[in-house]
Amino acid sequence: MLAIIGGTGLYDLPGLQVDAQIDGDTPFGSPSGALLRGRLHGHTLLFLARHGAGHKLLPHEVNYRANLFALKRAGATQVLGFSAVGSLAEEVAPGELAMPEQYFDWTRGRREQSFFGRGVAAHVSTANPVSRVLVDAVVGAAAQQGIQVHRGLTYGCVEGPRLGTRAESHFLRQAGCQLVGMTNVPEAFLAREAQMAYATVGIVTDYDCWMDDPSRHVSVAAIFELYGRSLVTAKAVLDRLLQQPLPTPEPEIRSALASAMMTPDSALSAEQRDWLAVLRL
Repeated sequence: MLAIIGGTGLYDLPGLQVDAQIDGDTPFGSPSGALLRGRLHGHTLLFLARHGAGHKLLPHEVNYRANLFALKRAGATQVLGFSAVGSLAEEVAPGELAMPEQYFDWTRGRREQSFFGRGVAAHVSTANPVSRVLVDAVVGAAAQQGIQVHRGLTYGCVEGPRLGTRAESHFLRQAGCQLVGMTNVPEAFLAREAQMAYATVGIVTDYDCWMDDPSRHVSVAAIFELYGRSLVTAKAVLDRLLQQPLPTPEPEIRSALASAMMTPDSALSAEQRDWLAVLRL
């Protein structure tokens, strides 16, 4: 089942025929809000607003572990996120769509990064953190509508909530990043720990602040104005994606824990075995 995580401006899924609202805490706390389960274009889908109803949560306040666990427990096997991103590359222009395939974590360990720890040890490979087949499907759906989607990019995730300095923007560019945002880490890595395929549609709002021309620097007002227009394009791509068969997640993603666990099941408590069983589904 495909789960959609809506970012800024995407707080519901137009056309979704909701058949259930799934509430409840997880072993990792409360998700951002209720999960919606319903059907659209013949597909059963899950939807969750990353920042909660009314956009109440800043990026560092989102309980990413609870969000991803709740989606997995509800039956998700793949996750497609939507989020605003800044561009660190001139060829990736504001208003365009971009799908990162690599991540650079500059949140510096201030967020809960993993389901594991506190007596359960595992080391999951994230060399290739994004599902290529899911990216292929989105890019193909966009191409059918004549919409370009940049791909093969590296997303630098910063802590926020403030917008970055020019020094930080140049640092990320020198580190090889073409995009900057605040939400995809640890979301992408938690999806892999939960054996769910993951990809993000980034909606490019601005050139961050690395350009010498101060008129090209970001402002919150400019972010919302451009994001609102570009969100229409992103929704059109999603709608086209859902009008065709969805991809099957890569087997290596769906079995990511097979060779990652260090702690034997015999050493786990009943509670630990319960939540681990959900991740292994």
